[in-house]
Amino acid sequence: MKVIRLRRGYDIKLVGETVRTIELVPFPKKVALKPTDFEGLKPKLLVQPGDEVKIGTPLAYDKNNDRIKIISHVSGKIAEIIRGERRVIEAIVIETDGKQSTEDLKIDHKSLCRDSIIETLLKSGLFLSLIQRPFNKIANTADTPRDIFISAMDTAPLAAEDSFILEGNESFFQKGIDVLSNLTSGKVRLSFKPEDKEFTKFKNCEHYNFKGPHPAGNVGVHIHHILPIKNAHDIVWSCSVQAVIQIGRLFETGEINQDVIVKVAGSSVEKRYYYRTIIGAQVDSFLGKIEENSRIISGNVLTGKKIEANGFIGFKDNLITVIPEATEPEFLGWLNPGFSKRSWWKTFVSAIIAPKKALKADTNIGGGNRSLVINSIYEEVVPMRILPSYLIKSILAEDIEEMEALGIYEVAEEDFALCEYICPSKTEFQQIIRQGLNLIENEG
Repeated sequence: MKVIRLRRGYDIKLVGETVRTIELVPFPKKVALKPTDFEGLKPKLLVQPGDEVKIGTPLAYDKNNDRIKIISHVSGKIAEIIRGERRVIEAIVIETDGKQSTEDLKIDHKSLCRDSIIETLLKSGLFLSLIQRPFNKIANTADTPRDIFISAMDTAPLAAEDSFILEGNESFFQKGIDVLSNLTSGKVRLSFKPEDKEFTKFKNCEHYNFKGPHPAGNVGVHIHHILPIKNAHDIVWSCSVQAVIQIGRLFETGEINQDVIVKVAGSSVEKRYYYRTIIGAQVDSFLGKIEENSRIISGNVLTGKKIEANGFIGFKDNLITVIPEATEPEFLGWLNPGFSKRSWWKTFVSAIIAPKKALKADTNIGGGNRSLVINSIYEEVVPMRILPSYLIKSILAEDIEEMEALGIYEVAEEDFALCEYICPSKTEFQQIIRQGLNLIENEG
């Protein structure tokens, strides 16, 4: 098997790695599903606080496509509806009863014809696990993707190991691949690290090896190097390893079971293990003791979202990162020699004496907001034939033709997270990319 080697990128090695063992925790008392986790979904509520729900009860539907629904995967009652600015629905919180009662959904999990698969995924809520490129949003039920990509090699800082999540779930993973292969006119394409030999045994998919620094594990990078997206109508889907396992379990057993393995990592949390819990679980049900003045992130430090100690893990996240919250300006600032600081710029002493050592990091952005200076540094951390500086500039200018020419259809926010990290001006690359994707979808 050919190994695709990527030289551009940057690995951020952080203190706080996790013990490779799975801990069992009590069933969470509260679970939340957050419509904001599903890009492209405009939710319309179907429940109100106090309503009783079961596994399979629809909680909200998409105004753009009423077939797509947010489905409850626990039984209990609606505790509250959390709203943000302009009454945007941020979370639907369910107080669990521990009974796990199920609606009579009449799921046909034996049929593997395309229409039946789509209907089963919609009834279970797992259709929301399928992400479409271009535009990096939830997939459309009416589309037949050219290919479906699975990345089994998350290279983000302190990321959960997909090979470890796979252990004991091999049969479900194979079943999930078989199901997904019936949804595409092309192939299921599975990418993994050369050392993860366990992925080579799976059938009904094409195998690819990638090697290199982050973002070598991003599905967008894999698509770019295997079969690039040509235009707005060249549609591909992607799915995470954990979601493939859940889909396989659904079609193997006929039951909605959205158990997940969540990794807890970071220098500010005491107990760092993998935990078996459920999608949307309240993090205090498994997090344990954390240091004062800490930031809890659902996801990794580059693309994750800040949550409170009584917050909920995101639908697509299998990582909770806890790092120190910077509350005071850094002493000496840029004059600090940086014996224990990480920087892509290699301006600190640590780049010489400990270039590969894991270092402690806090939430300090290490710079200040100022005008964006166009230069070539960003190309060094984006292993794609794309010019980040000019793409960002074309988005800000709302030049749609230029955006298309510069590869907007191939990218997602996560592909530019490192640009944000190394940027001297601390430009919000990810936010600008989302702005460009929304613009070109609506106007292009």
